Amino acid sequence: MAPIPNEPADKSETDRILELEEEVGQLKEAVVSHAVVDQAIGMVVALGRVAPDQGWAVLKDVSQHTNIKLRRVAELILSWGRDGRMPPEIGVELEEALERYGPTQIPGSPQD
Repeated sequence: MAPIPNEPADKSETDRILELEEEVGQLKEAVVSHAVVDQAIGMVVALGRVAPDQGWAVLKDVSQHTNIKLRRVAELILSWGRDGRMPPEIGVELEEALERYGPTQIPGSPQD
């Protein structure tokens, strides 16, 4: 019997194709996630007047102190930039992290 065109020759080839398709999906997700995090770092840098490496540290601190994945923290910061709303726990941690790393408070936050 002749092999069917575009049909894998054996099970191991099929498995390899599935593995590669899964890897491609993971890489696509990583690229999107990286872009979201980079944009949030940019917001932190601009609004907090900190260096990019400090912006990264701020995001990490907020993520660790709230036990929320870093990508989700980044998404929440980007949403805040669009609509002005942020979960209170993120806002508090963001302000505290910026106080540790930068010279300013979050714009619009209450003054002490």
